[in-house]
Amino acid sequence: MEPGLFVVATPIGNLNDISFRAVEILKSVDFILCEDTRISSRLLKHYSIKNELVSFNAKSEERKTSKIIERIKSGETCALISDAGTPTISDPGVRLINQLLKNKLKVTGIPGPNAAILALSISGIPTDSFVFEGFLPQKKGRQKKLKELSQEKRTIVLYESTYRIEKLLNELNEYMPERLVVVHRELTKIYEETWRGLPKKLTGELPDKNIKGEFVIVIAPKGWTE
Repeated sequence: MEPGLFVVATPIGNLNDISFRAVEILKSVDFILCEDTRISSRLLKHYSIKNELVSFNAKSEERKTSKIIERIKSGETCALISDAGTPTISDPGVRLINQLLKNKLKVTGIPGPNAAILALSISGIPTDSFVFEGFLPQKKGRQKKLKELSQEKRTIVLYESTYRIEKLLNELNEYMPERLVVVHRELTKIYEETWRGLPKKLTGELPDKNIKGEFVIVIAPKGWTE
């Protein structure tokens, strides 16, 4: 293998949702960068992958990037994975890849699962043009962003946490009450669920606020009707 970085997509829930190529690459590289070694260890153990695992998250990315570049320059190969899904999509790694490319080092993508694309594909909402916003600001700038998105003519895809899903639905009811919303919870996992309807309807449908998990929200284009 030529020295460089492999950006490897991993399952977002079901461990069987990984490509043969991804497993092969993870077994072949000299070391693997991951957000949380405890989470990634489960996947690697499942596929009997015993390569060196290096913690690489939003807090350590800037500090560790130069060392990783030096290792690759010395002839090593490296894989970047996230806790789930495709790396760098609302996850760390962009700075590292940018620096590798500036240093004319090879970066190769190994495609696979992505929660946003999966949610879009099963939403029944137009997918020919969409905007991905990831996680909205938690506090500062949140209302401004929601106001901007209320005028968006394309399909909108958001990520949201357990702690703010109720708040987000109430905000959508305020800023986009007429737009169809699809809420996906725990995609590909045991407790996968989907709710579909106008924001006001969804605020009453979600289980009584003890709902947990990872959420992907798909919002129909402005003016679109079923």
